[in-house]
Amino acid sequence: MNVPTLDVPESGLHVDLREAICCLTEALNLVGVDERQHGERVACMATETARRLGWDDRAMADLFHASLLHDCGVSSTRVHTKLVTELDWDGSERHCRVGAAYLRSVRPLAHLAPVIRWHHSHWDGLGRNPGVDEATARMSNLIYLVDRADALLAQFRAAGDQACFWRIRDKLAALSGRFFAPDLVDAFLDCSRGEAFWLALDPLDVADYVTNFENPTAPRIDNAQDLHDLAKVFAHIVDAKSPYTYEHSRGVAQLAVHLARAAELPDQRIGQIEIAGLLHDLGKLGVPDEILESNGPLDADGRAIMHRHSYDTYRILHRIRGLEEIAEWAGCHHETLIGDGYPFQYSASRLPTEARIIAVADVFQALAQDRPYRKGMHPAEVLGMLEKMRDEGKLDGDVVALAAADLDGCYAAALPAEGNGLPWDGDVPPD
Repeated sequence: MNVPTLDVPESGLHVDLREAICCLTEALNLVGVDERQHGERVACMATETARRLGWDDRAMADLFHASLLHDCGVSSTRVHTKLVTELDWDGSERHCRVGAAYLRSVRPLAHLAPVIRWHHSHWDGLGRNPGVDEATARMSNLIYLVDRADALLAQFRAAGDQACFWRIRDKLAALSGRFFAPDLVDAFLDCSRGEAFWLALDPLDVADYVTNFENPTAPRIDNAQDLHDLAKVFAHIVDAKSPYTYEHSRGVAQLAVHLARAAELPDQRIGQIEIAGLLHDLGKLGVPDEILESNGPLDADGRAIMHRHSYDTYRILHRIRGLEEIAEWAGCHHETLIGDGYPFQYSASRLPTEARIIAVADVFQALAQDRPYRKGMHPAEVLGMLEKMRDEGKLDGDVVALAAADLDGCYAAALPAEGNGLPWDGDVPPD
C-alpha cells in the first residue's frame, strides 16, 4: 500500500546507531519479563561462532546488530514465552515477517531485514531457496541456531537443570543438516565445548560483551527522517503489544506536535517533542499482557508494575547520548504539577513545557481513542476531563487552553488515519 509522506520536523539530533540499537534492544528485553537479555545472549553466541568461522568485520557487525534485533517483531509476553519454551512451532514465522517489515522501514537498518525474515527457517529449505542469497541464508541460520540454543538453555534451567550444556549440544547436533547448516553446527559445537562459553552468558558478562563489541563502521543517525522512522518503529512495537494500545504512541506524538506548534515552540524543539511522543510508552513492553489488557481496576501489585513503565522509558532513553532531554520529557508523562504523579513525583518546578505538552497529549489521546472495553469520548467530553484534571492540579492549564482553542484540530491529530503508519497493513506484512 502507498503511505502518505508526512513532513518530519527537523530535530537537530545526532545519535550513534549502535548505541541506539543496544539501548532499544534493552526495551525489547522487557517483553521477556522474567527472561531478559535473550537478544544479547544470541548476539554473543552468534558472533563468537562467526569469529571461529573467520567472518570479516563487516559481516560480524551486521550479525551483531541483526542478533540484537532478531525478535523485534515480538511485542506480546505470551508470544515471547512460546518462543523460549518451544523448540519449533507453526506460528514462529509471523514475528519474522513483522520484524523484517519494521527494519525495511528504517533506511540504516533495511539491509538487515532479509536476515530477520528468515531467522526461523529450516536450513534444508532455506539453503535451496532461490530468493535468498547465500550470505543472508547463512547469517539467518546462524541466528536461528544460537536462538534455539538459548531457548533450550531457558527450558532446562526452568526445570532446575543447571548442568545442561551437553544436552543442548546433543539436541542441536541431531538437527544438523535439517534445521541448521552442518558447518555452522560444527563451528558452534567447537565454540561451546568448554564451560566458559556458557558461563559467559551470565547477565554481567553478557552486558560487558555487548558494551565492548568493536564495530569498525561506527554508524550514526544524522538524518531527521531516519531517526523519526526508527522512533516510529519502536512506537509501533509498543502499540502492537495490545489492542488497548494500538496506534496510541503515534497519536500522542502527532497531538504533541500540534500543541507544540500552537505554543510557538522552535522547530527543532517540535521535532524532539515528536520523538518523545513516539517513545513515551517504551517501558510498557515490560508490562505483562494480562495487566495491560485488564478492563477493571488493578490491585496494588498490578499498579506497581504498571507505574514502572514510565521509569523504564526514562532509563532506557537516557542511555542514548543526545536523547537525555527527550528521556526526561517521555519519562515524565505521568507526573503532575502537584507532585503526586509517577515515577519521580516531580512538582511543577521540575516539569518543562515539553513534558507538560506530552502529558496532556497522552491523556487526550487515550480518552479519544476507541478501546476494546469502551468507545472513545467525543471532543467536548475529552475537554471536560482535561479541564477537571487541570482543576485538580494534574495537567498544565496553559496547555489545556491550547487544546480548547483548537479542539477539533487536536481531536483529529490524536486519531491518526488508519494505514498512515508503517508501510504495511493487515495482520501479516508481505515479504
